[in-house]
Parts: sequence; structure tokens; C-alpha cells
Amino acid sequence: MHNHPHISYEEAGNSMRMASLVSLIVGVILVSIKAFAWLMSDSLSMMSSLADSVLDVMASTVNFVAVRYALQPPDKEHRFGHGKAEDLATLAQSTFICGSGAFLVIEGIKRLFWPEPVYNSAIGVMVMIISIFFTASMVIYQRYIVRKTSSSAIAADSMHYLADLISNAGVIVALILTSWFGWKIADPLVGLLIAAAIIYGASQMGQGAFHNLMDREFSDEERKKIKNIVRGFPEISSLHELRTRKSGINGFIQFHLDFADEDISLKHAHEISDKIEDALKLVFPHTEILIHQDPLHGDK
Repeated sequence: MHNHPHISYEEAGNSMRMASLVSLIVGVILVSIKAFAWLMSDSLSMMSSLADSVLDVMASTVNFVAVRYALQPPDKEHRFGHGKAEDLATLAQSTFICGSGAFLVIEGIKRLFWPEPVYNSAIGVMVMIISIFFTASMVIYQRYIVRKTSSSAIAADSMHYLADLISNAGVIVALILTSWFGWKIADPLVGLLIAAAIIYGASQMGQGAFHNLMDREFSDEERKKIKNIVRGFPEISSLHELRTRKSGINGFIQFHLDFADEDISLKHAHEISDKIEDALKLVFPHTEILIHQDPLHGDK
């Protein structure tokens, strides 16, 4: 989960909302300037980059809505909150991005056999340099927000813009090689490489969202950390039935505790459990912790 221990839920929510809005605005700017450059140059690699940016805008729109829904507090019908909206949005994004990548692969293969000239490469290069500036700024900002909040939706959006960054650099190379050196094959080749990067990134993103939707456990490292914190309390004999999952930026941890003292009072057992819960929340903020007390020796 890698949540930041010094940020409140409200602050995390505000950061995510702002990041999703900025992402949408930057996406619209990039689509506008790339559409102009593609119309002027008829470059496939430029069209690939434009298609990537169009998808970024669609994905950012989905994120914009999903993030706001996911951050709603639990209600009567959704006792565990709405966090899975983030993962649903991420899964939807990865699906249509893979579809777009497949279209670009088909178009790239076609142009490998029937190359087409590229026009106005200087305009294309200038537009790509502007795009790189906007995209790099966006990626740096989003990575900062992800480190603060562990938001899967913002992380997915960041992956789009990272692919876009690679794509922008690739387009510059393709335009220069095609127009200045006459290597017509460079344009479709770069277009295909960009499409491959898009498909790979989207599939990785979709896989992560799927695991969250299927309530996959925390990583082995995080589970080990939970066990070490609990076993650091001398009153505890052991813990068992540890279960973990993630929903949006929220985590859920539950386990049974075995107390060393078989005759411990219920009140004292709860006091120790509260201390354990506080210790866990320092490392795993935005996490709901459910502890069952067993006054027994050893593991079950």
C-alpha cells in the first residue's frame, strides 16, 4: 500500500481531486496542439501520439469522476466505502487503451509496407517539445501525489502520461529521421514501438486494478511488517488468520490475537488491542483494523 504516514484522509482526498483536474486540463491542451501538428504533417507517429493523448483525456475524465465518487464516505449501502470505484475506473481505462494500441499496430504494419511522406516536420518537432514540457511536469506532479496518497487511479493516469512522454520523444526522432534523412520506415516503426509501450503499460495497470477488485492480499513485505509490529507487544503470544485487502486509498487489516495470559480480562485485552491498532495505523494510515482477541497459547 505504501501510504504516507503524515497525511490526513481529507488532505489525501483534496490532493487526488486536484491531480485529477490538472490531468484533465493538461490532456485537453496536448490533444489540441497534437491535432494541429498531425493535420499539418500526416505523420503516423504523430497520429499515434495524438491517439494516446485522446485516450489520456478520456481516461482523465473517467478518473475525474471516479476519484470524487471513491472519496465519498461510507453510507448505509456501502459500509466499506466507495474506494473500488478507483480500481473499476483503472480497469476500464486499461481496456480501451489496449484497443487503441491494437488499432495503431494495424496502421503501423500497413505503413511499413506502403510508407507515406511526412510533411511540415519542423512544426511537428516544435509541438512535441511543447508536449514534452507539459507531460514531464504532469508526471512529476502525479508521482508526488501518488507517493502521498497511494491512489491507484492517479497512478494509472500517471502511467498514461509517462507513455505519452516516451511517445513524444519517439515522434521527434521519427520526424527527424523521416524528413531530414529520408528514412520513411522510421515513422511507422516508431509508431509501432509507441503502440507496444501503450499496450504493455495498460495491461500492467489493468492487472493491478483486477488484483485490488479481487481483494488481493498486501505484499509479503507489508504482511511481515504487520506481524512484526504485533509480535513486538510482550502480552501477545501469537497472531493468526491475518487477512488484508485494499479498496482505493483505504486498506483493511483483520486478524486474531492469542494472549500469553489465558486469564486476561476482556477490558485489558481490549486496551492492548487498541495500542496495537494505534501502532499499525502509524505505518498503515487510512486503514480499518479489526482485531479478534483469543486468550490462548500458540498458533491455531
